[in-house]
Amino acid sequence: MTGIRIGDGGGFGGISLAHTADLDASVRAAARSLLDEVFEGDMTDQDWEHALGGVHALAWEGPELVGHASLVQRRLLHGGRALRTGYVEGVGVRADRRGRGYGAALMGALERVVRGAYDLGALASTDEALGFYAARGWLLWRGPVSALTPSGTVRTEEDDGCVHVLPVAGGAQPDTSGELVCDWREGDLW
Repeated sequence: MTGIRIGDGGGFGGISLAHTADLDASVRAAARSLLDEVFEGDMTDQDWEHALGGVHALAWEGPELVGHASLVQRRLLHGGRALRTGYVEGVGVRADRRGRGYGAALMGALERVVRGAYDLGALASTDEALGFYAARGWLLWRGPVSALTPSGTVRTEEDDGCVHVLPVAGGAQPDTSGELVCDWREGDLW
């Protein structure tokens, strides 16, 4: 695996950043296995596919992978603009390593990338993680969310209340009460 190592991870094994293309098969398999465990079998092949093709933040304790998050590019439509968005996917820390700062370190690494490369950051959160993202400055989207599908724009009411955005200095300053539309993909749209 080639990539960038970031600090000592606050006293633990550290965080590395690498593009999907730079992850060898064993690291990809370890990340997928970790997410299967974290999401208790609710991580589908499509969910995993959504996490590929961008930058992965990997939390290590020695040679052992204990956390993962990735950032992929998507286009979100808001206020008449197509925004180049860094979209966070596949965030998870092994259950026996939670509460030690791994999640914050993973997100900090990806937020740095969002702030340097995108108009906006976005993610869809589980109910359990809403407070975690809010504490990091992510804003809950309060307006309607929709998806641009092959059949046109379709409301995705089931995703109301779980989408968050991270405004970027010099980037889009969204009206979180307005409509937000994501681009099309197979599986979960947000």
